[in-house]
Amino acid sequence: MKNIRLSAPGLICCAGKNRKELYDSCLTGFQGGMIMRELHGANVKFPVGTISAELPEVDFPPSAYAGGTRIIRIIDSALEQIRPEIENAASKYGAEKIGVCLGSCDNGSEASLSAHRTLFEQGAFPQDYSLRFQSASFPAEFVSKKFGISGPVFTVATACASGASAIIRGAELIRAGLCRAVIAGGADIVSDTVLAGFHSLEAVSDSLTNPFSKNRKGINLGEGAAFFLLDMEENSPVELLGAGESADAYHITAPGTDGAGPAKAMKAALANAGLDSGQIGYINLHGTGTELNDKAEALAMKAVFDEIPPVSSTKPITGHTLGAAGALEAAICWMVLTEQKGIPVHCWDGVHDEEIPVSPCETAFQKAPSICMSNSFAFGGCNVSLILGRR
Repeated sequence: MKNIRLSAPGLICCAGKNRKELYDSCLTGFQGGMIMRELHGANVKFPVGTISAELPEVDFPPSAYAGGTRIIRIIDSALEQIRPEIENAASKYGAEKIGVCLGSCDNGSEASLSAHRTLFEQGAFPQDYSLRFQSASFPAEFVSKKFGISGPVFTVATACASGASAIIRGAELIRAGLCRAVIAGGADIVSDTVLAGFHSLEAVSDSLTNPFSKNRKGINLGEGAAFFLLDMEENSPVELLGAGESADAYHITAPGTDGAGPAKAMKAALANAGLDSGQIGYINLHGTGTELNDKAEALAMKAVFDEIPPVSSTKPITGHTLGAAGALEAAICWMVLTEQKGIPVHCWDGVHDEEIPVSPCETAFQKAPSICMSNSFAFGGCNVSLILGRR
């Protein structure tokens, strides 16, 4: 993966509407974006990472309906932050050499639910509604049309590893010569369908998530988006040094109990980067706060690292942003590498679990690393590890 540069990220989530705000939240442990939300029909409430910033509707002909959906407005807000880089690449390489790789878990149920509410209330779907707005590929189609580019357009759906997988796929398109630059990242919202689904799995915590604690009870969901422009010639200080993937397929939702799948992904990333484990200066954990996932990730790190470097999970700050998480957490690593103000704090109650052989960092003021690892371990055993380095 060497020579694949990552531009400064465009991003938005509950902890910040741009990279400066998000990094400040990570350094201070700000959790103010976690808002209690009621699950309709269930009479229960959960903390959800909700974007409070204004999200203007998007002018997206021929449909005002599509431009008004939350997923498209979130994606647009993130992409506007890297518009100059994208437009410069299109001018330099040609529109046909710019690709899109977008990871997401659930970007269609919002359009479906809203349209069906109108159907039930008024007897017809909205006039400019189309079934394709519900498709997994529609947000990627929007990105392509927004910038008038005509290169390959991919949608990646590897559950909560989707954003990280999209970055890998984008790098592969460049290395294969199919693209000169790729817009890569992820986006997701927390629809009622998603919240109800995770609640049915008994995976959602009714209080702030508490990853790696003995008292952990589950995840807090969140919405957000993060995108990079990948380019071999990008004048960026951050490089995608390596990436590793594995698919253990142990269970449709639960990770393998021994952490072998995540360990395989981390080892593959190290081998791809030509690094040994001692060179990693910080790991952004997948760190969901579920009983099984945290234990599996800790066992995996114990198997990979002779001495575990500083680690933390940023999901207590951003919420678990599902298909956006891998890209959003890579963006946090990008800021750790470039700003060099410290690593994100790990927000938890500090109660260690004797079955978890890893101790997260509780303070941001650590030595600034030059190499970071970002882990995303998803449903179905879709495991991804990215390694980013500062030149």
